[in-house]
Amino acid sequence: MLSTRSDLVASVALAFGAALWGLYWIPVRGIEQAGVPAFWNGPVIFGASALLFIPLMLVRYRQFAEHWKHTLIPGMLAGLAFSLYIASLNLTDVVRAILLFYMSPLWSTLLGILVLKERLTGNRVLALLLAFSGLYVVLVVDSGLPVPRNTGDWFALCSGLCWSVASVKLFQDGARFIIEKVTIFILFALLMSLLLVLWHQGNLDGMPQPASLLQGRYWIALVALLMLPITYLTVWPATVLSPGRVGMLLMVEVIVGVASAAMLTQEQFGLRELIGAALIISAGVVEVLRPQKIKPAELTDSPGP
Repeated sequence: MLSTRSDLVASVALAFGAALWGLYWIPVRGIEQAGVPAFWNGPVIFGASALLFIPLMLVRYRQFAEHWKHTLIPGMLAGLAFSLYIASLNLTDVVRAILLFYMSPLWSTLLGILVLKERLTGNRVLALLLAFSGLYVVLVVDSGLPVPRNTGDWFALCSGLCWSVASVKLFQDGARFIIEKVTIFILFALLMSLLLVLWHQGNLDGMPQPASLLQGRYWIALVALLMLPITYLTVWPATVLSPGRVGMLLMVEVIVGVASAAMLTQEQFGLRELIGAALIISAGVVEVLRPQKIKPAELTDSPGP
């Protein structure tokens, strides 16, 4: 059994990282208002972040070269998941994209049972019921159930599936080579974002103009600087916590996103949203109260932060 302390530290770190993802829309909107086309947000953000990660690759090139078998697949899956998710936000309704992505706690729980031999406990069942009830109250009441109907919907659903598989791979490998995994996450997300633009347009026309990039430089710099701590606080906990718990705690993003949008825009945050937020928070509390009984991989190689 994992010690309660390490379990709780990783859980709190992931919840904080999810909260930062919930604020992600703010710089994205600022970049769009600067004149960057919406579908180019992913390449611009991941491209700016990749420039900051290149020095890490140079400093840690030996770890990349020696341990690529441990880092390549989980990093690529995570990058694919988030590039698909960002693309889905531009191809379908935001509410539908969020709901379909956050089916991931269900997929992660099923994968945990099938692949990691995790037992389905009463706590997990209750936490899932609370979490999905909260999502329903906050997002589904007005928009209806999110049955996939278009390409953006399928992208969102696939992004949640990819993240669930990535979280299983991260957990299986344990808490090592985190910086390498995060770097591959960013680089592959950049590559996939460019390929998705090419798929969507048939070419790379419409690239952001220098004037737009210059106007949005502060937002671009902010999100690039935050990308390392945000992705680290997403990837590292996934190497320590069970995939189902990871998916559950990431739902904090929904609460922070809805609340921050209400504070900074004209979007509503009333009794219904408050009840939904309380249900999602309750789901996280119920899940974290149960000590985790499965362990990630033992660190047989030199661990790296």
